[in-house]
Amino acid sequence: MMASVLLSRIIGLLREIVIAQVGGANAAVDAYNVAFNLPDILNHVIGSGFLSVTFIPIFSGYLARENEAEGWRVFSIILCAFGTVLALLIALAWSFAHVLVPLSAPGLTDPAQIASAVRMTRIMLPAQLFFFAGGLLMAVQFAKEQFKLPALAPLIYNIGIISGGLLLSRWLGMEGFAWGATCGALLGSFLVQYFGAKRVGLRLNWILDWRNPDLKKYVALTLPLMLGLTMIFSNELLTRFFGSYLPEGGIASLNYALRVMFILVAFFGQSASAASFPFLARLVAESKMAEMNKLLNDTLRRYIALVIPFSVLLFLVRHEAIHILFQRGRFDALATARTAEVLGFFLIGAFAVAGQTVVVRGFYAAQNTLFPTIVSTLSVAASLPLYWLGVREWGSTGLALAISIASILQVTLLYALWNRRSKNVGSRAVYAFFVKIIALSVSLGFGLHWFKSYALGGFNVATFSGCVLICLVLAVAFGGLFVAAAYVFRVREIVDTIAKVQRRLIGRNAPRH
Repeated sequence: MMASVLLSRIIGLLREIVIAQVGGANAAVDAYNVAFNLPDILNHVIGSGFLSVTFIPIFSGYLARENEAEGWRVFSIILCAFGTVLALLIALAWSFAHVLVPLSAPGLTDPAQIASAVRMTRIMLPAQLFFFAGGLLMAVQFAKEQFKLPALAPLIYNIGIISGGLLLSRWLGMEGFAWGATCGALLGSFLVQYFGAKRVGLRLNWILDWRNPDLKKYVALTLPLMLGLTMIFSNELLTRFFGSYLPEGGIASLNYALRVMFILVAFFGQSASAASFPFLARLVAESKMAEMNKLLNDTLRRYIALVIPFSVLLFLVRHEAIHILFQRGRFDALATARTAEVLGFFLIGAFAVAGQTVVVRGFYAAQNTLFPTIVSTLSVAASLPLYWLGVREWGSTGLALAISIASILQVTLLYALWNRRSKNVGSRAVYAFFVKIIALSVSLGFGLHWFKSYALGGFNVATFSGCVLICLVLAVAFGGLFVAAAYVFRVREIVDTIAKVQRRLIGRNAPRH
């Protein structure tokens, strides 16, 4: 899962590179980003993003009771019921997009820019139906512990966006990317997942049973998530909402920086949470809470904590990284400087955003979606003045810093509440480990910042080759020093992870007899 998510984020980054080359960081790209607001809200309200965490425990329960046929019947009921509701909501949203889109980005005032955002919104709205159906199809594959085809969904989706932009932007501008998004959702999130579900025994029938107890249970589990604000969703939405008050290109710069930061979140956080969740749910179903907490704590220490040193390294080379990734075509040196500055403030909270994807899985595995959603929603609401203050006083960097601070406070609160409710006796070791990794990574970061300033000052950061050399030198230096420090200070989790990777590589390369 980590390898597939990394590949997905690399292709997603390639998508942003193509968008930057074609559109740069201007009003047209701002309109394209705003066009995602209404589809994302609709996706959130119908619960498409939560299908795995709410449907897997229900479906896994039938598998554990060896009553798979009833599990497929419930699958059909949920798909038909929510699919019907979603189709009606899409039709309404399409009809009133000209009213709803300006409300989602009130800072936009240019009529042409608003009209462009409305057109692209209408193009992408039908994709939400593919995401919903595909989410259920992926959930049953996860329940059967099949991860390969679900891992292809974001890959194909991003390839669709890239292809649409490259093939159609000459005639349609940024709308080419919007058409690519809808086509990518159809192919990757629906058609491929339908084939994958067929492979694990899909039994689909048209059943509308609004009184089914499992449908009611599913609604009860998903409703809090539909109505609440999760961290990643709110970060995406509020970045565009408050970013609409920034000068032209502000939303685009925030989005480019956010995508780079999300590479770390996806590789360490989303991959680990997706892969561990079926096992967390099973341990809860078997009333093995001590083992479940151990798995949760180990995931935080062995995977999420690694976001911290990688964030420090990326912070050191943020300008060079943005130059390498984006500075071509319409994306100029000024856009590079602006995006790199924003990225630095996003990286402060990257580990918290990644950690939240794992911590909430503890609540979801226990089929408790209401409590974490209330906590997250209240946290987001309490952070709104901080977002507004950040935008008003410091612009895009202030908004990025506000999001990082809010993310750190929110995940700390959620984990503390989970420990109290589940009697997680191993949580102190997790806190201590994160403090150790932060101290170690920041110390190395200060040392390498001095090294970069004085020893690498002769490299020309205005050239692509100069930026590449600086990144390579600092990456090798940071990686070597970090591993050495892990052995010197006996950081067991890091040493064990390195040994595990070495065993995997040796095992794969060993000759077969």
